[in-house]
Amino acid sequence: MRIVAYEKNGGGAIGVRLEDRVVDLSVAAPDLPGTLRGLLAAGPEALAAAGRAAEAADGEARLPLDGLALLPPVPDPPKILCIGRNYAEHAKEGGAEVPAFPDIFMRSRLSLVGDGKPIIRPPVSEKLDFEGELMVVIGKTVHRADRQTALDAIAGYAVFNDATLRDYQRRTTQWTIGKNFDHTGAFGPEFVSADEVPPGATGLSLQTRLNGQVMQDTNTDDMVFPVVEALVVITEAMTLEPGDLLATGTPSGVGYARTPPVWMQPGDRVEVEIEGIGTLSNPVEDEA
Repeated sequence: MRIVAYEKNGGGAIGVRLEDRVVDLSVAAPDLPGTLRGLLAAGPEALAAAGRAAEAADGEARLPLDGLALLPPVPDPPKILCIGRNYAEHAKEGGAEVPAFPDIFMRSRLSLVGDGKPIIRPPVSEKLDFEGELMVVIGKTVHRADRQTALDAIAGYAVFNDATLRDYQRRTTQWTIGKNFDHTGAFGPEFVSADEVPPGATGLSLQTRLNGQVMQDTNTDDMVFPVVEALVVITEAMTLEPGDLLATGTPSGVGYARTPPVWMQPGDRVEVEIEGIGTLSNPVEDEA
């Protein structure tokens, strides 16, 4: 199943995508929760009910996908966790050792933007870099997970661009400030349920393009800490809840490691495509 979040009547709504149409669940199934986070928290039957309602929906509930202003699939996550240096070649291009334990940092929800919306370059820095990544969406409360429990807790996946202000990132030993400028973390275009891709999203090609030029090109099998292993480690420390997000790291080819460095500029368009999940596309604009 594929679910999108989009703007409606000054707020947000969710719908099930069926090819080039979206079934508005606020019309087709008004008794269901109105957010993906709420739908996941309500349990597997709620997600199944959304699928049944979409298949049975008549024309009034079916909207053209092209006419929708998309939001992040989960605009209100309880936590956004991110793994740094999770591809060996990316660690090496930055002059770092391949980590023996996942480098974990966090993002805020206000850093997120949906597909098609601009990634914003702030006036305090021009060193805005791209980072194409796989995003994991948690569907069950889980703590101290083994591999099977971790796999079962994954509701689905989306595409992420962990756009980073590199000079701010490197001002401290912690990366948080460089990763949390408002409207820099592009997330979408849709939620894809876990049953549509291989378990743990293994073996999927990932490519980042800047103005059509391929900048990053890898496979999720190249992760140092695959999705399931990362979740096992993270849940040693903290409980994950429905709607929590995990960005799984970016491969080599980022802008700062190039000679000369390549920074995203106003007027650019950056795309991140993951096999079986979709293509996230965003323009770049200066902050107004």
